[in-house]
Amino acid sequence: MRPEGIRLLPWLIGAVDLVMIALATVLAIRLRITLPIFSAAGDVLENTALASVFFLGTWLVLLVYSGAYEPHVFGAGTEEFKLVVNASFFTAALVATMAYLMQYPLSRGFFVLYFPLGVIALLVGRLLSRRVIQRLRSAGHFNEKVLLVGTPGYIGEIHTVLARESWLGYDVMGCLVPRDYAGLEVTSAGVPVLGLSEDVRAVVDEVSPDVVFFTAGAVSSSTQLRRLAWDLEDHAHVQIIVAPNVTDVSSERVRIRPVAGLPLMHLGRSRSQLATNDAKRAFDVIGSLTVLALTWPLLVVMMLWIKVHDGGPVLFRQTRVGRQGVEFTCLKLRSMAIDAEDRLTELEARDHVLFKSADDPRVTRPGRFIRRFSLDELPQLWNVVRGEMSLVGPRPPLPTEVEQYEDDMLRRLNVMPGMTGLWQVSGRSDLSWEDTVRLDLYYVDNWSMVQDLLILARTVTAVLGSRGAY
Repeated sequence: MRPEGIRLLPWLIGAVDLVMIALATVLAIRLRITLPIFSAAGDVLENTALASVFFLGTWLVLLVYSGAYEPHVFGAGTEEFKLVVNASFFTAALVATMAYLMQYPLSRGFFVLYFPLGVIALLVGRLLSRRVIQRLRSAGHFNEKVLLVGTPGYIGEIHTVLARESWLGYDVMGCLVPRDYAGLEVTSAGVPVLGLSEDVRAVVDEVSPDVVFFTAGAVSSSTQLRRLAWDLEDHAHVQIIVAPNVTDVSSERVRIRPVAGLPLMHLGRSRSQLATNDAKRAFDVIGSLTVLALTWPLLVVMMLWIKVHDGGPVLFRQTRVGRQGVEFTCLKLRSMAIDAEDRLTELEARDHVLFKSADDPRVTRPGRFIRRFSLDELPQLWNVVRGEMSLVGPRPPLPTEVEQYEDDMLRRLNVMPGMTGLWQVSGRSDLSWEDTVRLDLYYVDNWSMVQDLLILARTVTAVLGSRGAY
C-alpha cells in the first residue's frame, strides 16, 4: 500500500485546479460585463452561469483524460504544464464546437476571456502547488521509499543525485547488488546492502518499497530484467524504474522507439543552436525593455543612494566573456567600496574559479541591500538589449575563469550568458563549482523556451527569498 499522502496528491491538485478554474470563470464574467470594449451584457450573466458548470466539469475531465493527475508528473519536469495546456486547448475546441452545434447563445467575449485566463490560472496553481510539494518532500513528506538495484558504483551515482535533489521525493532505503558483490554490507556511498539482485521478490516482500530502481549493471541480460519484472507483477503498488547509463538529458531530447522488441532510446542533438534563435532574441528584447520600463524609478533611487553614500561611480563595469568567447562590458550597480580591487588580496580565494564571499568586508551598506535582492544586476538589462546577454542563460564568466576552463566547460560559451539561469534558481552562491558547471551544461544541451519561462518564474521566488545571495 502506497503512503496515504501520495495517494491523496492527485485529489489535492484536482482541488487546486477546481479553485483556479472557478476563479477564472468569475473573473471572465466580471470582465465581460464591465470592460467597455464589449457591447451591452444582456443575458450574458444568466447564460454563462448555466454553462460554466459544464465548462468546469469538461475541463477537469479532459485534464484527467490527458494524464495531468498522474503522480509521476507532479513536482518536476515540464510534462505537467504541457498536459495542462493541451487539455485546455481541447476543452476550448470542444466547448466552441458544442456551442455551435447546439446553437447555444454563448458570449464570444466571455469565451475569449475565459480560456486564456483559465490556462494562466491553472499554470499558476500548478506552479505554486509544485513549490509546496517540493518543500514538503524536502522536509520528508510525500516521499517514496526506493530500493536500488545495480553495481555499487552506479548505485552510488544514483544515490548521490537523489540525496542532493531531495525535492524529488525519493528516499533510498537500501540496495541489491549482483552476486559478484556478495558479502558486501554497505556500499562506498553508505547505502545498506539488503541482498542480491536475484532476490528482488523476497526483499520487496520484506521491506515493501514504493519504487524498485534498476541502475546500470543491475542485471546481466534483458531476459533477467524481464524475469525480475515478472516477479513483481502482483505488487501493483511498486513502480519499476530503469535508469539507462545516460544523465543530464532532458525528456524533450529522448525518444523511446520499440524495434523488434528492443526499447531503443534515441537521443536528440544538443539544443545549443536553438538557444540563439530569433524567437529567444525577440523575447529577450521585449522582456528586458518591459522590465526596464517598470523598474526605472527603483533603479534611479538605488543609483542616487550609491552616489550619496560615498560619492563614487554608480555603475560597476567589468569585462566578461560572452557567446563564442567574445568579451563585453557587463554593467552592474556598484555594490563594493571604491578601492575594492586594491583590497582583493585581503581575502582568501575559494577553492574553485568562482569567487564570492558571504562576509566580504568590501561590500557597502547600499551594496548589501541591492545584492540581497539582486537589484545590482538591473543594469544588465541594457546588456540584453544590446545583444550581449540573454534574460536566461549560463552565468557570464570572467576572462580569468575561462582561462581555467576544461574542454567540457567551454560548452558554456555556446550560448549567450544570462541574467538568471539554473545556477541562480538552484542556490546561486551556495552551489559548489561542480554543481554550477553541471547546471550550466544541462541548460546548454537541453534548452527550451518552456524551461526559460520556468526559470524566470523560479527566479522571482529565489530573489525574494534571498537564497544564496550575498
